[in-house]
Amino acid sequence: MNHTELTNLNWKRNIALFLTSQTISLFGSSLVQYAIMWYITLTTQSGIMMTISIICGFLPAFFLSPFAGVWADRYNRKMLIMLSDSMIALATLILAILFLNGYDSMWLLFVMYAIRAIGTGIQMPAVGAILPQIVPEDKLTKVNGINGSIQALIMLISPMASAALLSFTTIEFIFFVDVITAAIAVLTLLLFLKIPIHTKAQEQQTTTYFNDFKEGLEYINNHAFLKKYFIFFGAFFILAAPASFLTPLQVTRTFGANEWYLSAIEIAFSIGMIVGGGLMASWGGFKNKTHTMTLSAIIFGICTLLFGVVPVFWLYLIFMGLAGVIMPMFNTPATVLIQEKVEANFLGRVFGVLTMISTSMMPLGMLVYGPLADIVAIEWLLIVSGLLIFILSFFLLSSKELIEAGKPSIEQ
Repeated sequence: MNHTELTNLNWKRNIALFLTSQTISLFGSSLVQYAIMWYITLTTQSGIMMTISIICGFLPAFFLSPFAGVWADRYNRKMLIMLSDSMIALATLILAILFLNGYDSMWLLFVMYAIRAIGTGIQMPAVGAILPQIVPEDKLTKVNGINGSIQALIMLISPMASAALLSFTTIEFIFFVDVITAAIAVLTLLLFLKIPIHTKAQEQQTTTYFNDFKEGLEYINNHAFLKKYFIFFGAFFILAAPASFLTPLQVTRTFGANEWYLSAIEIAFSIGMIVGGGLMASWGGFKNKTHTMTLSAIIFGICTLLFGVVPVFWLYLIFMGLAGVIMPMFNTPATVLIQEKVEANFLGRVFGVLTMISTSMMPLGMLVYGPLADIVAIEWLLIVSGLLIFILSFFLLSSKELIEAGKPSIEQ
């Protein structure tokens, strides 16, 4: 039985096991992520401190991504995912022990963000590249949509669970929960999920890491749609930084320093993402994936602008929910576009470059936005960035290469 037949026969079982392990791991990670984020936000209420934490949470992934993308093409992708989960769990365990012994300095939380970023930097290219190995091409949009809904459900539950746990227990307890969920996720992958190793990982590697990465860059350079795709994403991530990172600080300053307010915006966004993920799983978007991405980028720009205008919290939550709905409409076709159009042996490196962009552009933006947030009203940053995102969205429609790449395969 060849690889294609095996994939088609077992893909439902394999994707169920894979998504289950990722869901368990994500839940524990999310509990810790929210606990740390709220601790920093509520303790400092400082744009600069938020910026430091964001840089610590993204920069290591940026530097690691060139290697991680190559690793995802050279080695067993399942093992890479397991190793990254294990590394994060071990770091969280050490942090819990340090906190229990009275070492609870802010810099330890920044170090934790950095270690988590290293794990994420290893995992993102591997996860992006492994899905086409276990899912038939015509089911990728549906599976990515379902995955988006599952992740959103976790994002809905975890802030409520984190806030509830913090109200009657310690942050150390949440650290231990993360360790346990990571262990369960790793064991699920290890014991139950069998994935054939992809072709390049089976071959004798004759080139250096640098040459492999260089080959990946040349591959991108030789595909016009990938160049335009990455240019758009670089600009988009810079402009999306205020909406992604400064809205909790804006809510704290404008509506009140209360973890339940912070929970509310996360819950609204997550409910929106569940709806959006379900929409993408059932509808699938327009026939041309680029059209779906354009519509969602336009709506996201409008929502970002409105975050800076609305004076009432319940109205703010409605627009936060709408932003959540359109996120899977953007992320799903953007991911599937790469999974469908990029050759299997280059998938890891292409996702590695995407990780480099996503983990560098937002922190670069926050180097400007963070300090500005302590000088200028965050509302103005949201209004200007939202307007620029709205304008940028039309770049997608104006690119012949992206429109052509977005068409269904049978039409090309």
